[in-house]
Amino acid sequence: MSTASSRLSTAEDDPGYTIFEMMETLLEKLKMLNYDEEFIKSLKMRPLNRHYFALQTNPGEQFFMFVSLCSWLFKKIGLMFSQPQEDDDPNSTIASILEALRSLEVNSDFSPSKLKKGSGYYPILCLSNLVDIAIRKQRISYKKPDEPLVGETQEEVVEADADVELALDRVEEDMAIDDDSDFDEDNELDVDDLYLSNAYIETGKINEVVENDVTAEAWQLELERVMPLLKVSIKSNSGDWRSHLEIMKTHQAGLTEISTLVTSNLGKISTDIDNVMQKMGKREKLINSQFDLMLTQYRALQDELAAVNERYREVNVGVVERQKTLNSISDNLETVKQEMDERGATMSDGSPLVHIKKAVKDIKKEIFEMDINIAVAEHIIVESKLRDKSLESQLIRSSGMT
Repeated sequence: MSTASSRLSTAEDDPGYTIFEMMETLLEKLKMLNYDEEFIKSLKMRPLNRHYFALQTNPGEQFFMFVSLCSWLFKKIGLMFSQPQEDDDPNSTIASILEALRSLEVNSDFSPSKLKKGSGYYPILCLSNLVDIAIRKQRISYKKPDEPLVGETQEEVVEADADVELALDRVEEDMAIDDDSDFDEDNELDVDDLYLSNAYIETGKINEVVENDVTAEAWQLELERVMPLLKVSIKSNSGDWRSHLEIMKTHQAGLTEISTLVTSNLGKISTDIDNVMQKMGKREKLINSQFDLMLTQYRALQDELAAVNERYREVNVGVVERQKTLNSISDNLETVKQEMDERGATMSDGSPLVHIKKAVKDIKKEIFEMDINIAVAEHIIVESKLRDKSLESQLIRSSGMT
């Protein structure tokens, strides 16, 4: 993880081939995590190429691929991270990714806007760090490369290859002499089969003594019977440099033949274009000379129109100021009219007098009720006093009799 960070820091200072190298390394590490089966096929996405995040081609697609890869790597590491959608808010998605990186103690001291493009140094930095952590979590170990054969082993391999080439040359010579196109294709004998059979015979170990009880004449008769049925076919190796050289010579001859024809045609087209350009130049000069007077008049009218427009702007400024003054006066007049209407309405309104009369009537009614209550109270008091006096007189009489 530290190695990827240091490399990408140098890539940021020198944006040359380093970022492409880091992208190729990232792609190889993703293949180690089996992203072809678990990510590409499961999510039905397009496979990455070795320059995908190094160059900015389609920011929307690259950003969605970046966040999807981050989500998949978080799951490989063991963090719970939901699969983002194309219509999600990019800011919230980037914030979630940065928070998850901080939880993994991954350096994320950069602006979130660096990840919005979906390509460049910082997206590759994040993905490289996550891939390294995922590889450690999966316990994927690297093996040392196999050392090439040296010394006697190489000499033996070279000698074996030379013997095989000589055998193949002999077979080709025999085929050139005895080639017959009427042989049955089902009875073809492949050179690879001959090579494998010869190698097996040479490397096989004979554990028992084989006794031959067939005569030479019988072998000769059998050979004459089988020979017409045999046909050796030599497979063309697409990786042979001789075939590539022949193809290159063929293409070069074709290009040479085509280039002569194309050069002559392009020369004719160039000559025609020059003639047309000269004719157009002459006609342009003729048209300019014919319309020179009209152009002069047009310029004079254009200057006059500019002067009229300038005067119109000056007059329009005064009109605007007077319009503003008129609007303010109209507003003040409306305010005064509204105040006058309110005062006239209050002066002609008789509702306060009606309310006063109603209030006086209510007060008189309450006074009348209070007088009645006072008279009832006085009557009750008088009756109570008379009752008390009668009781006192009765008490006095009863005491005198005793």
